[in-house]
Amino acid sequence: MASIKDVASRADVSVATVSRVLNGHPSVRPATRSRVLSAVNELGYRPNAVARSLRTDQTRTLGLVISDVLNPFFTELARSVEDEARRLGYSVIIGNADEQPDLQDHHVRTLLERRIDGLLVSPTDSGSPLILEAAHAGTPMVFVDRWIPGVDVPGVRTDGREAVRDLVAHLCGLGHRRLAIIAGPAVTTTGSERVEAFRDALREHGLPLPEEYIGQGDFQAASGRRATARFLELPRPPEVIFAADNLMVLGAMDEIRARGLRVPDDVALAAFDDIPWFVHTDPPITAIAQPTGELGRAAVRALIERVEGRTASSVTLSARLVVRRSCGEPEGRSR
Repeated sequence: MASIKDVASRADVSVATVSRVLNGHPSVRPATRSRVLSAVNELGYRPNAVARSLRTDQTRTLGLVISDVLNPFFTELARSVEDEARRLGYSVIIGNADEQPDLQDHHVRTLLERRIDGLLVSPTDSGSPLILEAAHAGTPMVFVDRWIPGVDVPGVRTDGREAVRDLVAHLCGLGHRRLAIIAGPAVTTTGSERVEAFRDALREHGLPLPEEYIGQGDFQAASGRRATARFLELPRPPEVIFAADNLMVLGAMDEIRARGLRVPDDVALAAFDDIPWFVHTDPPITAIAQPTGELGRAAVRALIERVEGRTASSVTLSARLVVRRSCGEPEGRSR
């Protein structure tokens, strides 16, 4: 393989000049730059990224630990993170925690050992000692989607409270009064926040949220099915089931159909986290949509600010309600 010295010899310049050209330094004359780049192409030279990282103490690599790579929300989030990082000259290494704190910490530890420049995390719980230790040690870090309360790390997240209020107002406008929720894990901020937003919205309409109308899920389809089975066996089953993520609502739909019931005639369904699949289900599912792409891009920009020694502020984006036919309303409306 050609070395940087070979390129310098072919272009009749110093090694330092080759380095300046490869790093885009503006002080190099156009004719010299052209000669160096021609030599690079002729020799097939590729810079040694490992050696460069040892010299500069930077790897131009970011780490991303997501909660569940099979969840379409996190799949889209990871893609937007990778696209934005590449645009800004960084690579991304992704770790899938699979909603398991131990696996999350394994990925965080591995990424830190690989000398990444910064870390994006969507925490699976609220108290990982490893994440807390990394934050206190000054590791450039940004929380995305979820966060750990009380930790001095900027977060990029979506505020879904207004969209949940719109959903409840929509459901009440259709005449529904018995509304249930399948919640995510209480140890996650999104799990607890969405239940509270739902409870507050019901209260505005004079409706309670009885304990029997709160199903405990884990952001997986199977838990959505189990919670729905329990709801439907109550003496007074709910008229509406609101799942706090996209996979749990699919589990809920499976259970409803398995019992010979219909959506929305027998039970209405709605979900947090809109995904492309929802327009293809029968009926299409009413959902709260997050600006997932912008969430990922904003998280990358905030992290790179921290990597480069600048102050990064938390970012909060807004969700919106997309009305389809799973609640008994013609599709196509959004708020």
